[in-house]
Formats: sequence, structure tokens, C-alpha cells
Amino acid sequence: MFKKEFVPGSRSKVKSSAQRAIRAKVLETYPKLEPHLDEILPKKEQLDLLKIPDRVSLYCLGGEPLFWQHMDDPVIPHLKVIHKYPWAFPRIRIDRGAIRFVLSGATLMVPGLTSPGGRLPGDEEAGEEYGNGGEELEAGEVVVVEAEGKETACLVGVLTMGTKEMREKKKGPGIENGHYVGDGLWKLDLS
Repeated sequence: MFKKEFVPGSRSKVKSSAQRAIRAKVLETYPKLEPHLDEILPKKEQLDLLKIPDRVSLYCLGGEPLFWQHMDDPVIPHLKVIHKYPWAFPRIRIDRGAIRFVLSGATLMVPGLTSPGGRLPGDEEAGEEYGNGGEELEAGEVVVVEAEGKETACLVGVLTMGTKEMREKKKGPGIENGHYVGDGLWKLDLS
């Protein structure tokens, strides 16, 4: 979604009622962030809203991007937030070969997740780390993608199909229009 670098549009202050609604959405979508929510979205601080291309709203605190949202889609954390609190998000893993495609902005395809190096919830090899409580993830859920052999997440986006369906079909796009390390959103200078 953010393959190219871009210049953000207008910056505006988020009203306190809208800020409370954002906090509520974040808690509803990512309940494991609750103990850290005051660090991420302090109640007394002023959030800014930046309009960026393709009808995306970026919520920032000072010069730090926190969450983004495309129209009425789910609120998605910036990768810098995910790197600070990796345990708070549902995760899957791609194999070593898929990382170069992801970091070039290609759509994440299911074979990179279902190959021997990939991990999905419910896989025997996934264990507790990628088990997400043993629950399958459904299409439309926000998921963080880690790469085999790497320590930090490389992509965040919305699943185009559920993890159970991925294991059955073993083909097709897994995540489209995500935010990845090195994309325009990652490189955006808000200072």
C-alpha cells in the first residue's frame, strides 16, 4: 500500500471524543495492549491526524506514527509500535525465501506461509509462539508477519483469507496492501 515515498497532507488535531474512540478501537482489536495503552496513547496528550495518499488516516503523537486506518478498515499499528510490543498482536511467519518479496512490496502469497519455514496458528510446529492461543485467524483480521530467522516483524496487514483456508488451498494472496519495513510509511519523516 505504501510502496512509494509520499508527502503527507494536512495535519489536524484529533478531538478528545475521537481520541477516546480510537483508544477504545485499539483496545477492542488488540486487548493485549491494555497494560501499555497509556504509554502508547496517553490520555492527556494530543493526537494528530495526518491525511496520506489512498484515503489513509495516520494517527501520530508528536513526531511518532502510531496507528493508521484506510477508510473504515481496522485500525492498524505502525511497525514501530509492533516492534516495541510484539507479543500483543496475532502473528504468523513467512519462510526465508518470501522475505525479499515482502520487502520489495509484493503481495504476500500463501505459499510463503505454508512452506516448511512458515508458521500459522494451529500448525504443530508453531508451538505457543505462533499459536495465538491455538485459534485460527479469520479473513479480515489484522496480523503481524515475522520472517524466519529475523527478530522483528517485517509486515502488518489484513488477512485476505483465514489461516485454516490457507492450509487447505496453499495458494493465493495472504495479505494485500500491508505496511512493511522500508516502505513509504516506514520512511515518512514527521519532524
